[in-house]
Amino acid sequence: MKSSLLELRDSALRALEAGADASALEAVRLKYLGRKGALTDVLRGLRDVPAEQRPEIGALANEVKDAIEARIAELQQQLEQRARAARLAAERVDVTQPGRRVLPGHIHPLTQVMEELVGVFVGLGFGVADGPEIEDDYHNFEALNFPPDHPARDMQDTFFLPSGMLLRTHTSPVQVRVMESRQPPLRVIVPGVVYRVDSDTTHSPMFHQIEGFMVDKRVTLADLKGVLTLALQRVFGSDTRIRLRPSFFPFTEPSTEADISCFQCKTGLAGCRICKGTGWVEILGAGMIDPNVFRFVGYDPEVYSGFAFGLGIERMAMLKFEINDIRLFPSGDLRFLRQF
Repeated sequence: MKSSLLELRDSALRALEAGADASALEAVRLKYLGRKGALTDVLRGLRDVPAEQRPEIGALANEVKDAIEARIAELQQQLEQRARAARLAAERVDVTQPGRRVLPGHIHPLTQVMEELVGVFVGLGFGVADGPEIEDDYHNFEALNFPPDHPARDMQDTFFLPSGMLLRTHTSPVQVRVMESRQPPLRVIVPGVVYRVDSDTTHSPMFHQIEGFMVDKRVTLADLKGVLTLALQRVFGSDTRIRLRPSFFPFTEPSTEADISCFQCKTGLAGCRICKGTGWVEILGAGMIDPNVFRFVGYDPEVYSGFAFGLGIERMAMLKFEINDIRLFPSGDLRFLRQF
Protein backbone atom coordinates (compact mmCIF):
# COMPACT_ATOMS: atom_id res chain seq x y z
CA MET A 1 0.00 0.00 0.00
CA LYS A 2 2.96 2.30 0.62
CA SER A 3 3.94 2.09 -3.01
CA SER A 4 0.36 2.84 -4.12
CA LEU A 5 0.27 5.96 -1.94
CA LEU A 6 3.63 7.19 -3.17
CA GLU A 7 2.69 6.53 -6.78
CA LEU A 8 -0.60 8.42 -6.24
CA ARG A 9 1.32 11.38 -4.78
CA ASP A 10 3.73 11.54 -7.70
CA SER A 11 0.92 11.22 -10.26
CA ALA A 12 -1.07 14.02 -8.62
CA LEU A 13 1.95 16.34 -8.46
CA ARG A 14 2.70 15.74 -12.16
CA ALA A 15 -0.94 16.49 -13.02
CA LEU A 16 -0.82 19.68 -10.97
CA GLU A 17 2.26 20.94 -12.81
CA ALA A 18 0.36 20.57 -16.08
CA GLY A 19 -2.61 22.59 -14.78
CA ALA A 20 -2.98 25.85 -16.70
CA ASP A 21 -5.60 27.58 -14.58
CA ALA A 22 -7.65 27.42 -11.39
CA SER A 23 -10.28 25.15 -12.92
CA ALA A 24 -7.60 22.61 -13.92
CA LEU A 25 -6.19 22.61 -10.37
CA GLU A 26 -9.64 22.02 -8.94
CA ALA A 27 -10.17 19.13 -11.34
CA VAL A 28 -6.93 17.48 -10.11
CA ARG A 29 -7.93 18.02 -6.47
CA LEU A 30 -11.28 16.32 -7.01
CA LYS A 31 -9.67 13.47 -8.96
CA TYR A 32 -7.17 12.60 -6.20
CA LEU A 33 -8.59 14.03 -2.93
CA GLY A 34 -12.33 14.14 -3.53
CA ARG A 35 -14.84 11.92 -1.76
CA LYS A 36 -14.71 9.56 -4.73
CA GLY A 37 -11.07 10.32 -5.54
CA ALA A 38 -8.04 8.10 -5.92
CA LEU A 39 -6.84 8.53 -2.31
CA THR A 40 -10.20 7.34 -0.99
CA ASP A 41 -10.00 4.27 -3.23
CA VAL A 42 -6.53 3.39 -1.90
CA LEU A 43 -7.55 3.87 1.73
CA ARG A 44 -10.44 1.44 1.30
CA GLY A 45 -7.80 -1.30 1.31
CA LEU A 46 -6.56 -0.23 4.77
CA ARG A 47 -8.76 -2.90 6.36
CA ASP A 48 -6.61 -5.55 4.71
CA VAL A 49 -3.39 -4.14 6.21
CA PRO A 50 -2.11 -5.79 9.42
CA ALA A 51 -3.10 -3.81 12.51
CA GLU A 52 0.48 -3.02 13.50
CA GLN A 53 1.13 -1.35 10.07
CA ARG A 54 -2.02 0.77 9.97
CA PRO A 55 -0.61 3.73 11.96
CA GLU A 56 2.32 3.98 9.58
CA ILE A 57 0.09 3.72 6.50
CA GLY A 58 -2.36 6.28 7.94
CA ALA A 59 0.47 8.73 8.62
CA LEU A 60 1.79 8.24 5.08
CA ALA A 61 -1.70 8.86 3.65
CA ASN A 62 -1.90 12.15 5.56
CA GLU A 63 1.54 13.13 4.26
CA VAL A 64 0.43 12.39 0.69
CA LYS A 65 -2.76 14.44 1.17
CA ASP A 66 -0.85 17.33 2.77
CA ALA A 67 1.75 17.33 -0.03
CA ILE A 68 -0.92 17.49 -2.75
CA GLU A 69 -2.92 20.23 -0.92
CA ALA A 70 0.24 22.26 -0.25
CA ARG A 71 1.23 22.15 -3.92
CA ILE A 72 -2.30 23.13 -4.96
CA ALA A 73 -2.13 26.12 -2.61
CA GLU A 74 1.27 27.18 -4.00
CA LEU A 75 0.09 26.94 -7.60
CA GLN A 76 -3.14 28.83 -6.82
CA GLN A 77 -1.11 31.62 -5.25
CA GLN A 78 1.13 31.77 -8.32
CA LEU A 79 -1.92 31.98 -10.61
CA GLU A 80 -3.41 34.78 -8.49
CA GLN A 81 -0.11 36.70 -8.58
CA ARG A 82 0.13 36.37 -12.37
CA ALA A 83 -3.50 37.46 -12.79
CA ARG A 84 -2.94 40.45 -10.51
CA ALA A 85 0.18 41.44 -12.42
CA ALA A 86 -1.66 41.20 -15.74
CA ARG A 87 -4.56 43.27 -14.41
CA LEU A 88 -2.24 45.95 -13.03
CA ALA A 89 -0.38 46.08 -16.35
CA ALA A 90 -3.66 46.51 -18.23
CA GLU A 91 -4.87 49.21 -15.84
CA ARG A 92 -1.54 51.05 -15.79
CA VAL A 93 -1.86 54.74 -16.51
CA ASP A 94 1.04 56.61 -18.04
CA VAL A 95 0.71 60.01 -16.41
CA THR A 96 3.26 61.46 -18.82
CA GLN A 97 0.91 60.98 -21.78
CA PRO A 98 -1.41 63.83 -22.82
CA GLY A 99 -4.99 63.47 -21.61
CA ARG A 100 -7.74 62.17 -23.84
CA ARG A 101 -9.75 64.92 -25.49
CA VAL A 102 -13.31 65.04 -24.19
CA LEU A 103 -15.66 65.78 -27.07
CA PRO A 104 -18.23 68.48 -26.34
CA GLY A 105 -21.92 67.66 -26.46
CA HIS A 106 -24.18 68.81 -29.29
CA ILE A 107 -27.44 70.70 -29.15
CA HIS A 108 -30.13 68.49 -30.68
CA PRO A 109 -31.30 69.77 -34.10
CA LEU A 110 -34.88 70.09 -32.83
CA THR A 111 -33.68 72.19 -29.90
CA GLN A 112 -31.62 74.32 -32.29
CA VAL A 113 -34.65 75.07 -34.46
CA MET A 114 -36.93 75.58 -31.44
CA GLU A 115 -34.52 78.06 -29.84
CA GLU A 116 -34.03 79.90 -33.12
CA LEU A 117 -37.79 80.30 -33.66
CA VAL A 118 -38.46 81.34 -30.06
CA GLY A 119 -35.68 83.92 -30.36
CA VAL A 120 -37.18 85.29 -33.57
CA PHE A 121 -40.68 85.75 -32.11
CA VAL A 122 -39.39 87.10 -28.80
CA GLY A 123 -37.51 89.65 -30.89
CA LEU A 124 -40.84 90.61 -32.45
CA GLY A 125 -42.34 91.28 -29.02
CA PHE A 126 -44.01 87.93 -28.29
CA GLY A 127 -43.98 86.44 -24.80
CA VAL A 128 -43.55 82.72 -24.12
CA ALA A 129 -46.21 80.63 -22.37
CA ASP A 130 -46.47 76.99 -21.31
CA GLY A 131 -49.27 74.63 -20.36
CA PRO A 132 -50.09 71.03 -19.39
CA GLU A 133 -49.46 68.17 -21.79
CA ILE A 134 -52.35 66.18 -20.25
CA GLU A 135 -55.46 68.14 -21.19
CA ASP A 136 -59.23 68.00 -20.83
CA ASP A 137 -61.60 67.85 -23.77
CA TYR A 138 -62.84 71.38 -23.16
CA HIS A 139 -59.48 73.13 -23.63
CA ASN A 140 -58.17 70.78 -26.33
CA PHE A 141 -61.33 70.71 -28.46
CA GLU A 142 -64.53 72.39 -27.32
CA ALA A 143 -63.17 75.85 -26.50
CA LEU A 144 -61.33 75.78 -29.84
CA ASN A 145 -64.62 75.37 -31.72
CA PHE A 146 -64.29 71.68 -32.57
CA PRO A 147 -67.78 70.25 -33.16
CA PRO A 148 -68.55 67.03 -31.24
CA ASP A 149 -68.35 64.97 -34.46
CA HIS A 150 -65.08 66.49 -35.73
CA PRO A 151 -62.66 63.76 -37.04
CA ALA A 152 -59.85 65.00 -34.77
CA ARG A 153 -61.84 63.69 -31.81
CA ASP A 154 -61.63 60.15 -33.17
CA MET A 155 -59.49 57.57 -31.40
CA GLN A 156 -57.25 57.26 -34.49
CA ASP A 157 -55.98 60.82 -33.90
CA THR A 158 -56.01 61.34 -30.15
CA PHE A 159 -54.51 59.47 -27.21
CA PHE A 160 -57.38 59.27 -24.71
CA LEU A 161 -56.70 58.31 -21.09
CA PRO A 162 -58.93 56.10 -18.89
CA SER A 163 -59.67 59.13 -16.70
CA GLY A 164 -61.33 60.92 -19.62
CA MET A 165 -58.35 63.24 -20.03
CA LEU A 166 -56.16 63.15 -23.15
CA LEU A 167 -52.66 63.92 -24.37
CA ARG A 168 -52.90 67.29 -26.06
CA THR A 169 -52.96 67.07 -29.84
CA HIS A 170 -51.67 70.62 -30.35
CA THR A 171 -50.37 73.54 -28.27
CA SER A 172 -53.54 75.56 -28.97
CA PRO A 173 -55.13 74.68 -25.58
CA VAL A 174 -52.55 77.01 -24.01
CA GLN A 175 -53.97 79.80 -26.20
CA VAL A 176 -57.34 79.26 -24.52
CA ARG A 177 -55.80 79.12 -21.05
CA VAL A 178 -53.85 82.34 -21.58
CA MET A 179 -56.90 84.18 -22.89
CA GLU A 180 -58.98 82.90 -19.94
CA SER A 181 -56.50 84.42 -17.49
CA ARG A 182 -55.46 87.63 -19.26
CA GLN A 183 -57.00 90.49 -21.17
CA PRO A 184 -55.82 91.85 -24.53
CA PRO A 185 -53.53 93.06 -25.92
CA LEU A 186 -51.73 89.71 -26.20
CA ARG A 187 -48.74 88.52 -28.20
CA VAL A 188 -47.78 85.01 -27.15
CA ILE A 189 -45.97 81.94 -28.49
CA VAL A 190 -46.34 78.46 -27.01
CA PRO A 191 -43.54 75.97 -27.79
CA GLY A 192 -44.08 72.42 -26.60
CA VAL A 193 -44.62 68.71 -27.13
CA VAL A 194 -47.86 67.34 -28.62
CA TYR A 195 -49.17 63.82 -29.27
CA ARG A 196 -51.14 62.12 -32.03
CA VAL A 197 -51.77 58.51 -33.04
CA ASP A 198 -49.62 58.59 -36.16
CA SER A 199 -46.25 57.12 -37.12
CA ASP A 200 -44.32 56.90 -40.40
CA THR A 201 -41.30 58.56 -42.06
CA THR A 202 -42.91 62.01 -41.88
CA HIS A 203 -45.17 61.64 -38.80
CA SER A 204 -44.43 60.82 -35.18
CA PRO A 205 -46.76 60.03 -32.25
CA MET A 206 -44.86 62.66 -30.25
CA PHE A 207 -43.62 65.84 -31.88
CA HIS A 208 -43.07 69.55 -31.22
CA GLN A 209 -45.08 72.61 -32.18
CA ILE A 210 -44.98 76.35 -31.72
CA GLU A 211 -48.37 78.00 -31.39
CA GLY A 212 -48.44 81.77 -31.81
CA PHE A 213 -51.28 84.24 -31.46
CA MET A 214 -51.93 87.96 -31.24
CA VAL A 215 -55.14 89.58 -29.93
CA ASP A 216 -55.93 93.28 -29.87
CA LYS A 217 -58.29 95.82 -31.40
CA ARG A 218 -58.18 96.02 -35.20
CA VAL A 219 -55.79 93.08 -35.77
CA THR A 220 -56.08 92.00 -39.42
CA LEU A 221 -54.94 89.29 -41.81
CA ALA A 222 -52.34 91.76 -43.08
CA ASP A 223 -50.79 91.78 -39.58
CA LEU A 224 -50.61 87.99 -39.70
CA LYS A 225 -48.84 88.00 -43.04
CA GLY A 226 -46.47 90.73 -41.92
CA VAL A 227 -45.44 88.89 -38.75
CA LEU A 228 -45.00 85.57 -40.57
CA THR A 229 -43.00 87.21 -43.36
CA LEU A 230 -40.58 88.83 -40.91
CA ALA A 231 -40.20 85.65 -38.86
CA LEU A 232 -39.70 83.28 -41.80
CA GLN A 233 -37.26 85.64 -43.52
CA ARG A 234 -35.11 85.62 -40.40
CA VAL A 235 -35.08 81.81 -40.45
CA PHE A 236 -34.77 81.09 -44.19
CA GLY A 237 -33.20 84.28 -45.56
CA SER A 238 -34.20 87.85 -46.37
CA ASP A 239 -35.18 86.97 -49.95
CA THR A 240 -37.86 84.50 -48.79
CA ARG A 241 -41.34 85.21 -50.15
CA ILE A 242 -44.57 84.05 -48.50
CA ARG A 243 -47.98 83.26 -49.90
CA LEU A 244 -51.23 82.39 -48.15
CA ARG A 245 -53.67 79.77 -49.47
CA PRO A 246 -57.26 79.23 -48.25
CA SER A 247 -57.69 76.32 -45.85
CA PHE A 248 -59.85 75.25 -42.92
CA PHE A 249 -59.24 74.94 -39.18
CA PRO A 250 -62.10 74.88 -36.65
CA PHE A 251 -60.55 77.61 -34.48
CA THR A 252 -59.73 80.17 -37.23
CA GLU A 253 -61.91 81.97 -39.78
CA PRO A 254 -60.69 82.67 -42.37
CA SER A 255 -58.04 79.92 -42.27
CA THR A 256 -54.95 79.72 -44.41
CA GLU A 257 -51.93 77.60 -45.22
CA ALA A 258 -48.68 79.54 -45.51
CA ASP A 259 -46.06 78.63 -48.13
CA ILE A 260 -42.57 80.04 -48.52
CA SER A 261 -40.58 80.34 -51.72
CA CYS A 262 -38.16 77.45 -52.10
CA PHE A 263 -34.93 78.29 -50.30
CA GLN A 264 -33.06 75.56 -52.21
CA CYS A 265 -33.67 76.17 -55.92
CA LYS A 266 -35.32 79.63 -55.52
CA THR A 267 -37.28 79.33 -58.79
CA GLY A 268 -38.89 75.88 -58.84
CA LEU A 269 -36.40 73.82 -60.79
CA ALA A 270 -37.48 70.37 -61.91
CA GLY A 271 -36.06 67.70 -59.64
CA CYS A 272 -35.61 69.97 -56.60
CA ARG A 273 -35.83 67.76 -53.50
CA ILE A 274 -37.36 70.51 -51.38
CA CYS A 275 -40.19 71.97 -53.48
CA LYS A 276 -40.57 69.13 -56.05
CA GLY A 277 -40.30 71.71 -58.82
CA THR A 278 -43.21 73.90 -57.65
CA GLY A 279 -41.09 76.73 -56.27
CA TRP A 280 -43.10 76.74 -53.01
CA VAL A 281 -42.87 74.84 -49.71
CA GLU A 282 -45.78 74.43 -47.28
CA ILE A 283 -44.61 75.63 -43.91
CA LEU A 284 -47.49 76.23 -41.45
CA GLY A 285 -51.21 76.72 -40.83
CA ALA A 286 -52.71 80.00 -39.63
CA GLY A 287 -55.77 82.23 -39.70
CA MET A 288 -57.86 84.79 -37.87
CA ILE A 289 -59.15 83.52 -34.50
CA ASP A 290 -62.76 82.42 -34.84
CA PRO A 291 -65.25 84.65 -32.95
CA ASN A 292 -66.63 81.55 -31.24
CA VAL A 293 -63.24 81.01 -29.56
CA PHE A 294 -63.40 84.57 -28.23
CA ARG A 295 -66.86 83.89 -26.82
CA PHE A 296 -65.59 80.80 -24.98
CA VAL A 297 -62.94 82.89 -23.18
CA GLY A 298 -65.18 85.89 -22.54
CA TYR A 299 -63.77 88.28 -25.17
CA ASP A 300 -66.15 90.45 -27.19
CA PRO A 301 -65.53 89.57 -30.87
CA GLU A 302 -67.07 92.91 -31.82
CA VAL A 303 -64.21 94.66 -29.99
CA TYR A 304 -61.25 92.32 -30.37
CA SER A 305 -59.76 90.39 -33.26
CA GLY A 306 -56.65 88.30 -33.54
CA PHE A 307 -54.66 85.80 -35.50
CA ALA A 308 -53.11 82.46 -34.64
CA PHE A 309 -50.57 80.21 -36.34
CA GLY A 310 -49.00 76.85 -35.63
CA LEU A 311 -45.92 75.24 -37.08
CA GLY A 312 -44.23 71.89 -36.55
CA ILE A 313 -40.64 72.02 -35.33
CA GLU A 314 -39.82 68.63 -36.87
CA ARG A 315 -41.06 69.83 -40.26
CA MET A 316 -39.01 73.01 -39.99
CA ALA A 317 -35.91 71.03 -39.02
CA MET A 318 -36.43 68.49 -41.81
CA LEU A 319 -36.66 71.31 -44.34
CA LYS A 320 -33.79 73.31 -42.90
CA PHE A 321 -31.37 70.36 -42.66
CA GLU A 322 -32.80 68.26 -45.56
CA ILE A 323 -33.69 65.27 -43.35
CA ASN A 324 -35.96 62.68 -44.96
CA ASP A 325 -37.03 60.58 -41.95
CA ILE A 326 -38.61 62.09 -38.83
CA ARG A 327 -37.72 58.96 -36.85
CA LEU A 328 -34.06 60.01 -36.81
CA PHE A 329 -34.80 62.80 -34.32
CA PRO A 330 -35.63 60.57 -31.30
CA SER A 331 -33.32 57.72 -32.39
CA GLY A 332 -30.34 58.78 -30.27
CA ASP A 333 -28.04 57.77 -33.15
CA LEU A 334 -24.79 59.68 -32.56
CA ARG A 335 -23.85 59.40 -36.24
CA PHE A 336 -26.93 61.50 -37.00
CA LEU A 337 -26.63 63.93 -34.08
CA ARG A 338 -22.93 64.71 -34.65
CA GLN A 339 -23.79 66.33 -37.99
CA PHE A 340 -25.35 69.21 -36.08
